[in-house]
Amino acid sequence: MQNKNVIIIPARYQSSRFPGKPLALIKGHSLIYRVWSIAKTIERVDEVYIATDHVDIQTHALSFGAKVLMTEKNCNNGTERCFAALSLLPDKPEIILNLQGDAVLTPPWVIQALIDPMIQNSQLEITTPATLINTKQYSLMQKAKSKGEVGGTMVVCDNDFNAMYFSKSMIPYLRETQMESPPLYRHIGLYAYRYSALEKYIALQSTPLEKLEGLEQLRILENGKPIRVVLVDYKGHTHASIDSPEDVLRVEELIEAEGELVTL
Repeated sequence: MQNKNVIIIPARYQSSRFPGKPLALIKGHSLIYRVWSIAKTIERVDEVYIATDHVDIQTHALSFGAKVLMTEKNCNNGTERCFAALSLLPDKPEIILNLQGDAVLTPPWVIQALIDPMIQNSQLEITTPATLINTKQYSLMQKAKSKGEVGGTMVVCDNDFNAMYFSKSMIPYLRETQMESPPLYRHIGLYAYRYSALEKYIALQSTPLEKLEGLEQLRILENGKPIRVVLVDYKGHTHASIDSPEDVLRVEELIEAEGELVTL
């Protein structure tokens, strides 16, 4: 039976800041098992695959019942690894959600919020989430960036919530500080694609703004293709991923304080 909707979890072994990261233990469970467990709870998804380039990750994933697609080591990013994994499937799915292998605290309802609109509206080609932040959160991000931190991406949208631009800079500029609930949207780096849209993206060359900002999604906008932004609510949970060994303790503390997102 053809898989209509799938989740691909790219999980490479050789991270410059954290080699073997997918196998790192977080409160007794591996990072990749935790992300896979979240993915398996999503409704209207036919299959979940882990895409990896390393036999140790493959062996571990098979041990807990995951389906694994082995990719080459030379993929430039998670999107390319996701597409390489899809090339191994005899039947191409209609909708693909690319769930980063380090996105350990991504709530299931955030993932569901990307897939549901694409099932309901066949005209949508790409969806990505963002969360509304207030002026205080905006100012804190601005101060962090002024100190040299690069984390955190903002997105501005049109009236239909199609993305107009993504930036590591704090956009939009807050000239009118008295506006009630200004449109300040922090982007969350998660994407659902139709297979045709992902295929077109992979065929595109890197673009100037993509290179300047270091944001691969700008390649899509620079080529005139729409990205629909879906507003999500973390419902009291904290957005966090694992980028370095130091992040493990921070994530464990968040899980201890906020609880598990799914039953493990």
